Amino acid sequence: MAAPNKVTTLNLSGKYVMNKTLSNLPMDEILSLQGVSWIKRKAISAAGSPTMFLNHIKDSDSSDPEGERIEINTSLPGVSSAQSKDKAETRKLDWVETKIETPLFGVGMIKFRRVSKEELDKLDVDQSLKMGWTEDTLENGVIQTEMRSDKASGGKGWTNVQIWGFEIINGERRYTRHVQFTGPGGELIKGKLVYDYGKPNSCFFFQWEIERVTYTHIIAVYS
Repeated sequence: MAAPNKVTTLNLSGKYVMNKTLSNLPMDEILSLQGVSWIKRKAISAAGSPTMFLNHIKDSDSSDPEGERIEINTSLPGVSSAQSKDKAETRKLDWVETKIETPLFGVGMIKFRRVSKEELDKLDVDQSLKMGWTEDTLENGVIQTEMRSDKASGGKGWTNVQIWGFEIINGERRYTRHVQFTGPGGELIKGKLVYDYGKPNSCFFFQWEIERVTYTHIIAVYS
């Protein structure tokens, strides 16, 4: 389902299901470079599409970046619920690194922020991360995320940069994430994740509580 015009980077709240047909990011290659075993990669590949539930919160009386945050909860078929956490991951858009622990590759560092069109033009990332966005996305600002492995904790030395926003694909407005992944040997992988949109409602919150499988690693890649 296409995302309605009223859903923008100013409020991403909703349910998003990854569209494997429209997405072109080579996930298996990325997971391999992150040190994920062949068995786990195949289990993830054979499972259904990851589903994300986003709750975008901004304090109305604050212009401070710390007043804006996104709660992220990801359900991934094929991943054991024993690896889930008790609540959604909350990410402040303040560009301050936060240490996280993941069941697949251990400790990582992650940060989020909103980026204006002018700032986006100056980012030291591949041009594919800057192109294709709708006018409202550029006007409101894209969301930039960056996750890296923690070498001090035995990580393999990779970085995952993503730009979030909306673009028109096959005539439909879609929520997408443009990805630039750099592996431990300097391997560069680029692509995008494309999502089907589902509006938030009471069923959404109910499903979130009883069916979710929160998996921080997949948040790093799919989210």
